[in-house]
Amino acid sequence: MLLQPVERVASIDPDVFKSQYYEPSRPLVITDLSKSWVARDKWNWAYFKQLVGDKKVGIYNNTKSDAFTPINKADDYKTFGEYIDLISQGPAGWRIFLFNIFDHAPELTQDFTWPEDLMKGFVKKYPMLFVGGATSITHMHFDIDLSHILHTQFVGRKRVLLFPYGEQYKLYRKPFETLSMADFSHYYDHGSTPDYDAFPALKLARGYEVILEHGDTLFMPAGYWHHMEYLDSGFAMSLRAINNTLTGKIKGAWNLVGMRHIDTLMKKTAPIWWYEYKKERLLRAADRVLG
Repeated sequence: MLLQPVERVASIDPDVFKSQYYEPSRPLVITDLSKSWVARDKWNWAYFKQLVGDKKVGIYNNTKSDAFTPINKADDYKTFGEYIDLISQGPAGWRIFLFNIFDHAPELTQDFTWPEDLMKGFVKKYPMLFVGGATSITHMHFDIDLSHILHTQFVGRKRVLLFPYGEQYKLYRKPFETLSMADFSHYYDHGSTPDYDAFPALKLARGYEVILEHGDTLFMPAGYWHHMEYLDSGFAMSLRAINNTLTGKIKGAWNLVGMRHIDTLMKKTAPIWWYEYKKERLLRAADRVLG
């Protein structure tokens, strides 16, 4: 893989952001975007446990999906308080995916502001919390609705690997899914994944990497592939903005109402055949990239 660091700025003029990052789809870390937010220092484990500790949440382990894995199906369920206790005891490869804490504690929406000077089209009904224990992994994927994302880290550190949408064939995207067939777990360790023998086109993939710390906000342009590993137990919030292009809106809608349902149906009716069919297609696509 051919990686470069994500650029970092303390703050940025909105016009510069739009011309140099938003419109050309380049990621960026803004370290002071959340500096004025009450949430930056107020939000912590104890506060969340007090607010929503009794709410049941689905939790996910580090197992990568296979032919039988339904999309977004939780591996276990606990109360949020039980989960916080679990990941606070030490490394625990469990994470919470798309938890809308704001439905349960709407007062939290008063603790931050929407950065509408940077972009429009925020989906204000669905700010989302992403929580993980140290060693937990979010495997390589892109967001199904192709939204732009501002992802702010509040507690803990997280390593992020990013690739533009156009690198999908080098990343061995599974047809009818938003996931890569390759495993990027601990990609930075020599001799670890990814498996370049099985997935040689990965060597040509051009992307970015960054470690997010307290207060950092990562701009992920629409369609960006991302793989995240929690170095510490922590949580972040994503603010989503609808894709600003007509093509992006149409593709996002198809992914949600068409592609996802076709994949779910085929996994239920012919999982092995469907898996092998998709594998053959993605390998052919990668071979074309390799020339």
